[in-house]
Amino acid sequence: MISFQSVTKSFREGLTALIRVNFTIEKGEFLYLIGPTGSGKSTLLRLIYFDLLPSAGEVRVANYSSSSIKRKEISTLRRKIGVIFQDSKLLKDRNVYENVAFALQVIGTPRREEAKRVLEVLGRVGLTQKRHVYPYQLSGGEQQKVAIARALVRNPFILLADEPTGNLDPESSDEILYLLKDIHTSGTAVVLSTHHHELTNKNPFRILRIQLGVVTESS
Repeated sequence: MISFQSVTKSFREGLTALIRVNFTIEKGEFLYLIGPTGSGKSTLLRLIYFDLLPSAGEVRVANYSSSSIKRKEISTLRRKIGVIFQDSKLLKDRNVYENVAFALQVIGTPRREEAKRVLEVLGRVGLTQKRHVYPYQLSGGEQQKVAIARALVRNPFILLADEPTGNLDPESSDEILYLLKDIHTSGTAVVLSTHHHELTNKNPFRILRIQLGVVTESS
């Protein structure tokens, strides 16, 4: 489904960072991306949704290639990729329902379909009763659940979670991980970026480790 073929991404602004990767993510897979802060985990995720392009080599996502994809095709592809960040990036002036619905409104989803899908994903993350609440009224874990609902509402084939538990307490982290596992079980591929190694011990899945700019597989 996603393949990195001898991909290199380098930066020359300030400190130089270089990432060399060569691997494949299969359909419906759960994958940990492990590495210390600043190792390039976020960069690797950005390569998947073509926010960055490789300096050399090729990234293939579904039927799209980094060597030939057009700008309008990137927008089309991103509609099928869910992304969650360490900071939930919720709109502060919109309630829970409106934050999730916004992801559908920007692509012109009919109002009736919008309501059906938003309520469905809010139920999935356990926040139906808080749909009229604003982000500042939620805990950190609840805010991340809203971010997950927003990422899921377009029915993505893959969910990219960039340090989603980085700012959470252990109990909230476990809840988010349980939710991501449930999403994976339903058939959506999940790539979870983290520097918390204990998460991989609790829930063993395939691990890709970034160290000194090189990605290796470990168990």
